[in-house]
Amino acid sequence: MIPTLLTATFVFIIALIAAPPVDIDGIRELDFESLLYGNNIISGAIIPTSASIGLHFYPIWEAASVDE
Repeated sequence: MIPTLLTATFVFIIALIAAPPVDIDGIRELDFESLLYGNNIISGAIIPTSASIGLHFYPIWEAASVDE
């Protein structure tokens, strides 16, 4: 479990510092959230929008049972 936590922490820190801008909403307005684009440590968080929450948790809430 320690290697997994270390890897996740390392990747999160790299993403916080140098993540490229992304089009989250599909309206061609890029979100600049990393520290390289002038955000401070508070606003430069990896923001879980409703689109990303739906993308990652869709298989969980659409499963008919825990066995799936």
